[in-house]
Amino acid sequence: MKEIVAVIGWVVGVQGTLGVAGRTFGEGPWGLLHKWWEIPTAGYAVIAVVGLVIAVYGETAKKRAVR
Repeated sequence: MKEIVAVIGWVVGVQGTLGVAGRTFGEGPWGLLHKWWEIPTAGYAVIAVVGLVIAVYGETAKKRAVR
């Protein structure tokens, strides 16, 4: 289960980062989220941070389970 949480976190973080990068360096957001919702740049930043937190939680939980 922890592996799934980590993968979901990485995917969410990447989508948030692509949205911020596309708005900053391109003409519009990159990734898949802009196809479904109109999210402001700050929203993409929040999505990236939340994804990173979930990914780090999943990765550390996997390491704690191995010990």
